[in-house]
Amino acid sequence: MSLHRMLLARAAEANPLRIGVIGAGKFGSMYLSQIPTTPGIHLLGIADLSPDRARENLARLGWKPDVTSATSFEDARKHGSTHLTDDWRALVSHPEIDIIVESTGDPIAAVEHALEAFRHGKSVVMVTVEADAFCGPLLARRAAAAGVIYSLAYGDQPALICELVDWARTSGFEVTAAGRGHKWLPHFAQSTPETVWKYWGLNEEQAKRGGLNPKMFNSFLDGSKPAIESTAVANATGLTPAPDGLAFPPCSVEDLPFVMRPISEGGQLHHKGQVEVASSLEKDGRAIPYEIRKGVWVVFEAATEYQKNCFEEYMLQTDPSGRYSVMYKRWHLIGLEVGMSVASIGLRKEPTGTPIGFHADVIATAKRDLKPGEMLDGEGGYTVYGKLFPSEKSTGLGSLPLGLAHNVKLLKPIKAGQSLTYADVVMDESLTAVKLRREMERDFAPAASKIAAQ
Repeated sequence: MSLHRMLLARAAEANPLRIGVIGAGKFGSMYLSQIPTTPGIHLLGIADLSPDRARENLARLGWKPDVTSATSFEDARKHGSTHLTDDWRALVSHPEIDIIVESTGDPIAAVEHALEAFRHGKSVVMVTVEADAFCGPLLARRAAAAGVIYSLAYGDQPALICELVDWARTSGFEVTAAGRGHKWLPHFAQSTPETVWKYWGLNEEQAKRGGLNPKMFNSFLDGSKPAIESTAVANATGLTPAPDGLAFPPCSVEDLPFVMRPISEGGQLHHKGQVEVASSLEKDGRAIPYEIRKGVWVVFEAATEYQKNCFEEYMLQTDPSGRYSVMYKRWHLIGLEVGMSVASIGLRKEPTGTPIGFHADVIATAKRDLKPGEMLDGEGGYTVYGKLFPSEKSTGLGSLPLGLAHNVKLLKPIKAGQSLTYADVVMDESLTAVKLRREMERDFAPAASKIAAQ
């Protein structure tokens, strides 16, 4: 509860947290919009493939030109301004930067950015959750070995779910399930950037006005992003997926304690301690009135009759037994909240969510029949979507992580709905991200959580 006071103190001492941002796109811009009104923060530099575009974004956000005109990091340090560059290595190696916010959305590049930041003693806020999904546990280990912090990004749903799980456990409750909401029908898994706006609920004009990236938004719609984010939550909390992945049960906020309990007790969970996603649509496509499409939730259980009675006395939403209840945030503010991660790392030396094990994985799965020679185009594209697997299942099958299904050539015909393996593609084993993933599979897979018998 003291982060703001601590930031005020840093500002009063003229000793702000100095940060660097890699990637000034939509998510990065949302955080950048908050910096001018946040005390105790100095954005020393931004690295982007197009510094001119980043400067235009900053002007659109209300940043004055003199603040973004620094000719070097030293100039920015001297005048309290910001240096824009296309050289991310220069950014992460600068000795006065404390924290790097990685917000490129490119999982292959994000891994290299994080590793280089660790080598230079920088903590990292990983906005690119796709990178965390396929090698986060090893990134967390590398950060710890370097004496720095690796963190999920507050404002994005995984960190908010982790916060709710931590709240429940710290309060003494057993967590039955946790997750996020999503607009979901099974045929959305085949959606492409050409169909996304129709399903999402926007028209082409609205999407163009907002500068919205159809491939990125489609990665949410087709189920890839929910699988990616559920993987991050599982690996950061120890919760585990059902053997067949996400079921997306339709569910209102009021019904979360009823639906998110084990099948044996009338709910729809495979087991207690599960990650799951609640759909905002009934199976016939009707909208659920009080849904949690943009929010996060945790269902927890009363361990004693006294706790159960307290649920009743304080009128908590419960299942019919009165034992299961829910806590939730119905919305999240995405990049507008990243400052919580920056402050938590810089002032408390504490991440807002970090992997503790390899419990779940998100696997590339064919959207349609694929032919040999086709190039996979990653999450949100035309060829594959992500499916949540328990880690033992994915490593046992040699499954291809969705984070590595970018610009790789297919060797074999794959049927629609079939999950891919490494043997199905031409993989560049020299890539840093591939090497890191292979290392993680060797080091973490034997200790992966045991999933309840199928």
